[in-house]
Amino acid sequence: MVHTKIVLYTSPGCPDCAAVRRYLGERELAFEERDVTAPGVADEAKARYGVRVAPITVIGNDFFYGTFAEQKAKLDSALNAIH
Repeated sequence: MVHTKIVLYTSPGCPDCAAVRRYLGERELAFEERDVTAPGVADEAKARYGVRVAPITVIGNDFFYGTFAEQKAKLDSALNAIH
C-alpha cells in the first residue's frame, strides 16, 4: 500500500471539523491537522484550494470542503481508492 498524505484544515469548535477528525480516527488514518485560525494557515488554504473555511480535507492530490455530510461520500471514495 502506498502512503498517501492526509491533511485536515480545522477551526476550534467546528462540529464538522470534529466529525471529519472522528471519521479519520475511526479508520485509524494518520493525518496532519492545520488550524485555520493560526497565522497564515487560512491564507495558505485559500491559495492552495480556493477556500479558507474549515473543514478542508486533503487526501493526496484531492481535496474536499463543506460540511461532513457533504464530504463523506467523497471521502469514502477517495479512501477506498488508496486502500
